[in-house]
This record gives sequence, structure tokens and C-alpha cells, in this order.
Amino acid sequence: MGLLAWIVLGGVAGWLASLVVGVGARMGCLLNIVAGVVGAVIGGVMFNALGSRGITGFTWWSLFVAFVGAVILLALLRLVALIMKD
Repeated sequence: MGLLAWIVLGGVAGWLASLVVGVGARMGCLLNIVAGVVGAVIGGVMFNALGSRGITGFTWWSLFVAFVGAVILLALLRLVALIMKD
């Protein structure tokens, strides 16, 4: 998958994940893309480890995998932020 496709897929996945986790507009476009791309890597590794296919190109499945990974990443970061705050 090309770099532009990773950025677009990451942006969409990161944006959707930020809405689910509840960080929404506070993140901004750049952090949505970063969260989505890192989430795609996390999701791809996780799904491959579980015996399923990971990122397969610019497909709905790849968007789902990236979304799941981004939700996990953002939830963990939010949990760490809450722990550090207290």
C-alpha cells in the first residue's frame, strides 16, 4: 500500500477511533492520522497473531483493522493520561 493510501486510511481510522474513545476534536487532523497509522500497525500485528489477515491494502477490512488498533492505542493513552493526572 502506498504512502498516500496509508495516510488516508490512517486519517479516517484515527478520526473514527477518536470519536469512539471520546477525544474527538481535541486531537486534530495530524494526530488522527498518526493514531490511525500506528493503530493500523498495532491492528495488523494483532490480527495476524490471532490467525486472521491484517492490513490487505486499501479495503474496508483494512480500515476496520486500523480502526480497532487505533481504538486500542487511544484507549491506552487515555488510561495512562488519567493515571498520570492522579
